[in-house]
Amino acid sequence: MGKLNGWKISFLGFQHVLAMYAGAVVVPLIVGGALKMNPEQLAYLISIDLFTCGIASLLQVIGGRYFGVKLPVILGCTFTAVPPMITIGQLEGLPAIYGSIIASGLIVTLIAQFFNHIMRLFPPVVIGSVITTIGVSLIPVAMNNMAGGQGSPTFGQWENLFLGLLTLLTVILLNRFGKGFIQSISVLLAMVIGTITAWFMGLVDLSHVADASWFRIVQPFYFGVPEFHVSSIITMSLVAIVSMIESTGVFMALADICDEKLEGERVKKGLRAEGMAIMIGGLFNSFPYTSFSQNVGLVALSKVKSRAVVIAAGIILIVLGLLPKVAAVTTIIPNAVLGGAMIPMFGMVIVSGIRALATIDFKQTQNLLIVACSVGMGLGTSVVPAIFKELPDMIRVVVENGIVLGSLTAIVLNIIFNKQAKPSAAEAV
Repeated sequence: MGKLNGWKISFLGFQHVLAMYAGAVVVPLIVGGALKMNPEQLAYLISIDLFTCGIASLLQVIGGRYFGVKLPVILGCTFTAVPPMITIGQLEGLPAIYGSIIASGLIVTLIAQFFNHIMRLFPPVVIGSVITTIGVSLIPVAMNNMAGGQGSPTFGQWENLFLGLLTLLTVILLNRFGKGFIQSISVLLAMVIGTITAWFMGLVDLSHVADASWFRIVQPFYFGVPEFHVSSIITMSLVAIVSMIESTGVFMALADICDEKLEGERVKKGLRAEGMAIMIGGLFNSFPYTSFSQNVGLVALSKVKSRAVVIAAGIILIVLGLLPKVAAVTTIIPNAVLGGAMIPMFGMVIVSGIRALATIDFKQTQNLLIVACSVGMGLGTSVVPAIFKELPDMIRVVVENGIVLGSLTAIVLNIIFNKQAKPSAAEAV
């Protein structure tokens, strides 16, 4: 591509923002909707998410002496954290969510130095089971939104189903006939097309966009001072450890693409930066942040490996986070359109889990049992959460979360059955 000037760097940075934008805004839309936030609160949650995505990315890319992997990586909220945050918020309130995020970020920062030992508890059979459970537990959220949103008076009506199917079909067609960058932003384009169609059908309310201000300074503790509950901290820490493993894979993939050596100390610096990013997310009442894998594909596709591009992307995200009008535009996306876009996004999570499980030797009965029990417990709890309704809230926040219960089941069974297993290659990092 030749020498990168300021305009090229800015354009390529904006391309990274577009590639991750749908994944970034879907999380606050789901969490805010599930916790019954009003349009103003939801718009602020989207703004603060974009703002802290930018800060988290700069923290990782620019780095310092003891933190930062210094590779062209974008950070955003992982879908893994969505069900736990909703459960914690419904049982213990918004402040408990942010307290658990801050505490889990501190735990990630501290254990980064010893992460190679913790990896022993998370071989492919555990990771595959956990990720598959996460994806499967998210699908009902997508289907409810596709029908118009749980509790909506228009739930299941043909307009909602039409918009959901149109959005899903658009994603499929863009991936079938589109190429390169068009494929990487197919979900975002599908949501734009679905929302425009909904506007022509008279189903989009633009009043919130008109009322939103053009500029607003973000503030810490907007939704309240964090509260720290042991059960919530355990829940979010498990999610954070799974994200650490995923991020390690992202670091390795990027280092390979960028032809750079990735020694163990550099990975630890990257994980420390991720822990710091999670704590910043909690302080600003946002989300836990982790490396976005979709941007790795964009680096490989564009063949632009400069960190300056991601620095530009981080600055753009910060600026967007200061513009409430931008966030307000995002809130007009109808639930049905959002649901149609969620199906392939959440389905890809399931596929990632299956891909991890494909590396396992299923001729060994113990591996079959680990996957069967962990996915069964995780999915069963997600489908029938009322099974634990008589337990104390401190216990319910852990066991009612299918991801956490499935994860704990997989970890314990793996220790019981595979305690003599040889360390994985990842432990050498």
